[in-house]
Amino acid sequence: MKYRFIAFLTDFGLADDFVGACHGVIKRIAPDVQIIDVTHGIAPQAVLQGALILRNTLPYMPEGVHLAVVDPGVGGSRRPVIIRDSNGGLFVGPDNGLLVPAAELGGIESAHELANPAYALEPVSRTFHGRDLFAPAAAHLALGVEPSELGPPLGPDALVRLDLPKPTLSDGVVDASIVYIDRFGNIQLNLTRDDLDQVGIVPGTRFELELAGERYYATAARTYADARPGEIVLYEDSYRNVAIAINRGNAAEMFTAQPGQHVLLHLEQP
Repeated sequence: MKYRFIAFLTDFGLADDFVGACHGVIKRIAPDVQIIDVTHGIAPQAVLQGALILRNTLPYMPEGVHLAVVDPGVGGSRRPVIIRDSNGGLFVGPDNGLLVPAAELGGIESAHELANPAYALEPVSRTFHGRDLFAPAAAHLALGVEPSELGPPLGPDALVRLDLPKPTLSDGVVDASIVYIDRFGNIQLNLTRDDLDQVGIVPGTRFELELAGERYYATAARTYADARPGEIVLYEDSYRNVAIAINRGNAAEMFTAQPGQHVLLHLEQP
């Protein structure tokens, strides 16, 4: 099966030549394929952030090949893989957990290790598998080459999975973690709308937010405009994740927030 699109996500940034080189490799092999740059702004080596954004954006992508490279283990023992989901989508990248959350949305149908040198550039750089291994593999897959031609099968259970943080919900307190911060400083938490419903947080609920030992008053809201400028809001973002923002401000800068930090929501104010 041929694909018209390759969706491309990395932590390469745009200041260097890395993204352009990968584009060039793809176009030399599959000149008619269209490349969608999902983002190249993943924080360096932030595999969890890349996995979440790949999963969040997948429902908005056309059918095709999904090339994702956030690869702190490049040149090491981690495997390069291809995953096919039950909808026919193909995911190409390192076996470090980056691809699995998105592939599992439709159910993983099969997986293959990327091992056939006929579908890689020669020589393969030890530090730039995005250009020499993953980009040519994605291009050949877009042309209709079967994953089985690129390497041996892997059991889906053998794929590396991320340890996604889980929130703790108890009487009066929600213990959440920061999983992602966007360029506006909005802070995405490992919470869903169902979690908030379980503890009774609805739009209009006032509570105290605790981060790095400091407490702040906040309000659950439907959108930023439900609060006055400068107020802290808890809201459901466009991907149905729960996030913290400051209306017309930058929450991450104000709180000096970082991914991985714990955030406590105190529903019973002292």
